[in-house]
Amino acid sequence: MTREFKSMDGNNAAAYVSYAFTEVAGIYPITPSSPMADFVDQWSAQGRKNIFGTKVKVCEMQSEGGAAGTMHGSLAAGALTTSYTASQGLLLMIPNMYKMAGELLPGVLHVSARTVATQALNIFGDHSDVMACRQTGFAMLAEGNVQEVMDLSAVAHLSAIKGRVPFINFFDGFRTSHEVQKVAVWDYADLAEMCDMDAVREFRAHALNPEHPSMRGSHENGDIFFQHREACNSYYDALPAVVEDYMHQVNAKLGTNYELFNYYGAEDADRVIVAMGSFCDVAEEVIDYLNARGEKVGLVKVRLYRPFVTDKFVAALPKTVKKIAVLDRTKEPGAVGEPLYMDVINALAIEGVSGIKVVGGRYGLGSKDTPPASVFAVFTELEKEEPRREFTLGIVDDVTGLSLPEDPNCPNTAAPGTIECKFWGLGGDGTVGANKNSIKIIGDHTDKYVQAYFQYDSKKTGGVTISHLRFGDSPIRSPYYVNKADFVACHNPSYITKDFPIVKDVKPGGTFMINCQWTPEELEHHLSASAKRYIAQNDIKLYTINAIDLAIEIGMGKRTNTILQSAFFSLAGVLPQEEAIRYMKDAATKSYMKKGQDVVDTNHRAIDAGATAYVKIDVPAAWADAVDETEPVELAGKSKLVKMVSSIMEPVGRMDGDSLPVSVFTDHVDGQFELGASAYEKRGIAVTVPTWDASTCIQCNQCAFVCPHATIRPFALTEEEAAAAPETTTLIPAKGKTAAGLQYTLAISPLDCMGC
Repeated sequence: MTREFKSMDGNNAAAYVSYAFTEVAGIYPITPSSPMADFVDQWSAQGRKNIFGTKVKVCEMQSEGGAAGTMHGSLAAGALTTSYTASQGLLLMIPNMYKMAGELLPGVLHVSARTVATQALNIFGDHSDVMACRQTGFAMLAEGNVQEVMDLSAVAHLSAIKGRVPFINFFDGFRTSHEVQKVAVWDYADLAEMCDMDAVREFRAHALNPEHPSMRGSHENGDIFFQHREACNSYYDALPAVVEDYMHQVNAKLGTNYELFNYYGAEDADRVIVAMGSFCDVAEEVIDYLNARGEKVGLVKVRLYRPFVTDKFVAALPKTVKKIAVLDRTKEPGAVGEPLYMDVINALAIEGVSGIKVVGGRYGLGSKDTPPASVFAVFTELEKEEPRREFTLGIVDDVTGLSLPEDPNCPNTAAPGTIECKFWGLGGDGTVGANKNSIKIIGDHTDKYVQAYFQYDSKKTGGVTISHLRFGDSPIRSPYYVNKADFVACHNPSYITKDFPIVKDVKPGGTFMINCQWTPEELEHHLSASAKRYIAQNDIKLYTINAIDLAIEIGMGKRTNTILQSAFFSLAGVLPQEEAIRYMKDAATKSYMKKGQDVVDTNHRAIDAGATAYVKIDVPAAWADAVDETEPVELAGKSKLVKMVSSIMEPVGRMDGDSLPVSVFTDHVDGQFELGASAYEKRGIAVTVPTWDASTCIQCNQCAFVCPHATIRPFALTEEEAAAAPETTTLIPAKGKTAAGLQYTLAISPLDCMGC
């Protein structure tokens, strides 16, 4: 069959497939699953038909519990029903999940797996939420990249319908869910062809219906409950064969090789990793690299996690394996090992396999990046005669000593010729949206493979965003951050003055562009000595662009994203400039037409201007030996607050939190911190700040009232306080009955301003 290729993220892929099999969607959006529900809602409103020839009925509830109740009731009434959730939202559905599974209702929950809050809230990804649902009776199917989400989401729906067991279909939240790739898309006719319509009719005939009434949800005593509970065993025993059959039907249509467990690597491997999710793609890169150099390593990818089929797992292992490292993206405190590790141990014992050393590791909690260095570390550990039974990846554990050492200079395992780009933006400045358009332009208008991943700060608007883009002529299997890029752009000049480690992201000979209002002399002043040395010693091509003033001049206000997108295409040379400009204008028209033709025209002018607005900076030879004029300021004192600020907040503030070891957090193990820390966090991200016009001020203080970040601060000063104020302070007599003799001023705090 021939399939159309489109650039989309994992959420879009899951929504696209789920819509085909869904009659009712009970939704309550929660990050990072919200786009799935949003897509389904949009398509329903547009009149799109599912494979049954009807529109999806979307029911948005007021909580995840309500969405699960809707799902349960809708299934009971005979409508194929789907929901989308993650994290605490999924956990709030657990009571209804027990009921749906117990009543053999064929619903599907698409889960962009996300961390469950423990010592702190983390809105990013791991498997702690889906692992909390193991006992509910839901089957669980895992995917590792966007194409797999597109291909295997269908297996979840088809198997639920035929097998009468509800499914959790899950993939890594914020990684796979938000990663954009160019994928082959299903034709709904092929999905309809695979659907067992007899099973659909049986499901509907079994529904609650006043025409043929029945009783459900009854009460049972201890005399019969146990026996009745065991009666479902045959459905779970039969389910793996149903899933396997649909995987084979998918394989026949697509030419893929999906199995319950897929092995990748050397046929005679002696060291094997077992994992599921996006980590598998990272492992494949490293396995190719090591096997090409004579090593014998491999990977077992777990697809059907529940029911866990022990004989199929053992059959997937190479006969030569001597050591296995099982990697879990969750932590189960107090357990002998994490869930997947325990399943593997049990599978080997049940199948009578002996002589294999099995160890377990934790990785990627809270979206901690897991690059190739982590995989190299695992295989290095497995080389030892007695590898650690329990370990962690990607952190420094100097308390319990569980972390594996990783080489930061490990080989580049990405496909040769892959171009990597990185963009540092500000939440709400349009950088992420522009980069989504950019990667879709490259993906949809060239033959290149593409990948885009967007790293968010939990502060959201006003927080740091980092866009990681890759494109090339070979498939991209790199679900980890770009750390050495061909092109790096800094869209907010405050990041330069804060000395974020941005320039270190540029490969030797690469391109670095800074959006700022600075002259070359001012740029030299603001760049740190280490940044100057890196630029000069690594032959970095340095550019500046003043998109800030240009946006105001064009009429874009503070929105610089379109200008900077155009500059990127011009400097990167991915497409001929005329083509790139045309495609960018088409994307801008699509994005902004609902706001009016004037907005579209303004964006078109910005695209034309950005293509030539950058300036090449000649790097002085003296930069190679640059030295900082002043030493960094150290926080004085020994109070708990100052200690916390210096040991945690300060490194986190300069984007160096990944380097902090476990010991730093031993004073805060329960998540409790000292008050007053926000006084030390001065973000200074605004490029324009308000000024006070004392000549027109009526001292109403409404400007201070509406400022959401306490940037505008009114003061009434006594004569003594006024005399002690800085010389630049503007003072006027205070108004009001009780203000006699006082002086009034409005102070502005530029470092607190968000530029809104």
